[in-house]
Amino acid sequence: MNPQPIFVGIDISKQYLDLATRPTAQVWRVEHTEAGRQQVVTDLQALQPELIVLEATGGLELPLAAALAAAGLKLAVVNPRQVRNFAKALGILAKTDALDAQVLAHFADAVRPAVQPLSDEATQVLAALLARRRQLVEMLTAEKNRHASALPAVRDQVQRHITWLEHELADLNTDLDQRLRQSPVWVAKQKLLRGVPGVGPVLTLTLLADLPELGSLDRKKIAALVGVAPLNDDSGQSRGRRLIWGGRAEVRNALYMASLSALRFNPIIRTFYQRLRQAGKKFKVAITACMRKLLTILNAIMRTNTPWQEKTTGGAA
Repeated sequence: MNPQPIFVGIDISKQYLDLATRPTAQVWRVEHTEAGRQQVVTDLQALQPELIVLEATGGLELPLAAALAAAGLKLAVVNPRQVRNFAKALGILAKTDALDAQVLAHFADAVRPAVQPLSDEATQVLAALLARRRQLVEMLTAEKNRHASALPAVRDQVQRHITWLEHELADLNTDLDQRLRQSPVWVAKQKLLRGVPGVGPVLTLTLLADLPELGSLDRKKIAALVGVAPLNDDSGQSRGRRLIWGGRAEVRNALYMASLSALRFNPIIRTFYQRLRQAGKKFKVAITACMRKLLTILNAIMRTNTPWQEKTTGGAA
């Protein structure tokens, strides 16, 4: 008789790693240090769990996830909102680190999220730099807005900060470009992506760093992963609008801006958009469909390793 599979949930904070198993109901805590991460790896190698589930915590989970993956343990990094909704569905409203770990273990057992390959170290560095770039752009935008209405007493200070942020952003852009040029694989992928009209450097970097699954999933799964797949909103005889929800917001935001550019420069996207608008679709509906179609094209190009070809690219969205 095969032993019952074990599922593990790990709640991650800056100071501690809280672990729980299911169905054996073990709960324990270690310090979130290098030694603590190695202890977790040793403990879980002894258990040989069927699946380990962590929440995405803004990068705090990456060192542990990398250590677990390097040890050959199966893990999935999931959206915290999905886990919280799961807890609410179970009637669990309280929230502690130990309880969160138990909910994650229960989620792993009940939902069985797909095991995700962890990005290699270079891709993780790229993702971290890209996240920092987004932060700098947000700060720069906020400071420019403040400068417009700042009193003379503080206007010079705001301007100095704007100048500093612009220098930091320029240096970071240079660093990102150099890192891409150092990797032949990234150079090849970048060339394929940039060959599509409307796709610029920001979307290219975002896809390489934040969507490593591009080209490995079918068009429906990749659209759902990004959050541009239409979701039904029907009940009884009522037929609601189709909505998009969830997914990877950073990828979706970059895809939106690229789709606006594609309306001008990409003949397939432009024709598709015009057809939708002529059929009476609102702008938001039409541009979302264009985002999905552009993502489908990029996914197909990466999967087949085939450069953009206007006559043969552009399957159904």
